[in-house]
Amino acid sequence: MKVTLLHNTPLEICAHAIRTCWQSFDKSDGGGEKDKELIDRVGNKFKHASTLEHLVYTFYIQDISRAVLQELARHRMASLSVKSTRYTLKELKEEVPFTAEDIERAEKYVVMTDNALVNEMSIKALENLRQLLVAGISNDKAKYALPECYKTELTWTLNARSLQNFLLLRSDKAALWEIRDLAYAVYETLPEEHKYLFTVKTYD
Repeated sequence: MKVTLLHNTPLEICAHAIRTCWQSFDKSDGGGEKDKELIDRVGNKFKHASTLEHLVYTFYIQDISRAVLQELARHRMASLSVKSTRYTLKELKEEVPFTAEDIERAEKYVVMTDNALVNEMSIKALENLRQLLVAGISNDKAKYALPECYKTELTWTLNARSLQNFLLLRSDKAALWEIRDLAYAVYETLPEEHKYLFTVKTYD
């Protein structure tokens, strides 16, 4: 899994939006400590969370499973542009057959777990998909045999309010292990001056 922050809104934009309400622009320090405190006070402590929607983040997320993609889709206040399986199965078609021992080669296409039997079945599913492609089945039909562990990537854009919700829910120990790893990775890519607005759960 790899997460790259492509873009984020400067804090001063959010502070400007908040100051619009009171016309207190003269008190701004250009995204400095005064503005940071204002954003936290109004957006978090006073629960005017709509003001946090002026902060927007765009991430490039690579090598997550389609199982995690489904979980991400449940966070509706976000925009997702996802790698198309309709157009990107050609490289798998050109592979030689996979066996249970081909873990390293299979990892190019599927996310492995800490369970050997699950990994073995995932490789079998990958080989089944490869055979469909070699047999000339169109991608449109072959993709119905995609295993949940099949890797994908996406560009993901959401605002700070939605990101707070995502990080709080998905860093919980009850969350799927892979999306929990994603939540931590997303948090770590945030600019240091933005992290104070967000909370991730940690466990010993």
